[in-house]
Amino acid sequence: MTVDFLQLAGRRVLVFGVANRKSVAFHVGKVLEEAGTEVLYVVRSEERRESVAKLLGESPIFVCDVEHQEQIDQLAVDLSAQYDEFHGIVHSIAFGDYSEGPRPFHETSKSQMMRAFDISCFSLVAISNAFKERLARDGSVVTISISTTRMASENYGFMAPIKAALDSSLAFLAKSFSRFSEVRFNAVAPGLLKTSASAGIPGYVDSYLYAERATLRGRAVQTPEVASAVAFLLSPRSSGVNAQQIVVDAGMEVNYFDDRLVKGFLRGS
Repeated sequence: MTVDFLQLAGRRVLVFGVANRKSVAFHVGKVLEEAGTEVLYVVRSEERRESVAKLLGESPIFVCDVEHQEQIDQLAVDLSAQYDEFHGIVHSIAFGDYSEGPRPFHETSKSQMMRAFDISCFSLVAISNAFKERLARDGSVVTISISTTRMASENYGFMAPIKAALDSSLAFLAKSFSRFSEVRFNAVAPGLLKTSASAGIPGYVDSYLYAERATLRGRAVQTPEVASAVAFLLSPRSSGVNAQQIVVDAGMEVNYFDDRLVKGFLRGS
């Protein structure tokens, strides 16, 4: 007998951000579908819809470039005409322009910062607002953050402050929505992952290899592990969790002074 422990069967969830098979959003969708959830995918362009269609099978795929408010509004109108309500939204969207290579944070341009904020952070607010009338009263909105925004990684640069703003937005969205619903806003905050998006960050591979050694288990965090945490936050089983982060880093944050790492550094110095 199959037990639906997470109580996700029969629920309907919007998943934003699938780019390819390595995407967090792709793995989230697969976990949800296995749990019996109806998943609707939203991607940023027609070209992206064509490229991921073969991965997503018969699942509905919609197009919305969140950089454009009119597209978010139109998506809400179109989906509202087809579906009565949604039990969850997954916001797995981030963008940072690293085309000029790594630069000191104080040299970040205003255009870099504002565009990254618009796409990676404000889009959560805009999407939530656009769908507020169609979210179930006990719905759940989950975004993808990072394990720490206080570690000043030079190659990650301006994206960490953007993620910090995203984290802060959770509390304000949760408070705003509490006036008319019990919709919850939370984040899953993974350590370094091997995704296509991360490959565009200068020097990421070296950071990833270090992070893998720094975990307590000596193995990197896997994207399906992140997806499982997202599924929990979308489920009624997490009904008491609101305006929070679940860090998924395999214990890395407590292990920076691991004896192996320290001795390895001293041998190399």
